[in-house]
Amino acid sequence: MLTSRVVDVRRLRRPSLVAAVLSLALLPALLMPWQPTVAADGRSAVIGTLVLGRSAQGRKIVAYHLGEPGQKKVVLISLMHGNEPAPRRILTDLRDGAPVHDLNLWLVPVYNPDGFAHHTRKNAHGVDPNRNYPYKWVPLDGNYESGSKPASERETRAMMRFLTKVKPAYVLSFHQPLHAVDVTERPTFSKRVARALDLPMSRLTCGSTCHGTMTMWFNHKFPGFALTVEYGAHPLRARLRTAPDKILRLFGAWRGGVNGVPRN
Repeated sequence: MLTSRVVDVRRLRRPSLVAAVLSLALLPALLMPWQPTVAADGRSAVIGTLVLGRSAQGRKIVAYHLGEPGQKKVVLISLMHGNEPAPRRILTDLRDGAPVHDLNLWLVPVYNPDGFAHHTRKNAHGVDPNRNYPYKWVPLDGNYESGSKPASERETRAMMRFLTKVKPAYVLSFHQPLHAVDVTERPTFSKRVARALDLPMSRLTCGSTCHGTMTMWFNHKFPGFALTVEYGAHPLRARLRTAPDKILRLFGAWRGGVNGVPRN
């Protein structure tokens, strides 16, 4: 294990000895960026974690950082609705798997932890997280309850702060059960996603209730692109198992080896 000591170079009279001491002092800084890193929780793919905030009932909303800073930024989100749990497996497979390369990847496996805990679409306040964003917000009741005002919910504000900070090039927001990729906007990229994941293409306009959604807000505010990806009510395990590597290939990335070591 490398250690460092504080040395007063003024006490060293020979220039060559001064240079040697300074070189040794700098050695840890030169070596450390190239050392494989292991996350504190033991997940070799994770290079960092960030608590975005807490839910209405105080549960943590956690983002996991994978890949290589400086590469294209991509955010994957699941469980915005707590009763849509299947796509979470895609994100946890990436989180718990081998290190990711050639991509700056953030994962939010459980956006709505209260809804997940209670197996409900809405958060603990009875608000649909995907109708609570400020852009084109309108008051909605029933299954799409939009909250008392735009961004009234802690989960919404936490995600808004996170996406504003990260400013990803792409956001994939995973849902159920419509079994399609939304091609309403930027159809060229959306069709690439659909083909990569072997999902149908559709215009997911959600009728008169498409107000205050996360993708609408993001696409209005940032130059990047947020896209809704819907799996079916009961997707096959094989489809979910192969999805992580398909997503990585979509963005020109791969996984394996160790963090910080490029492919030979």
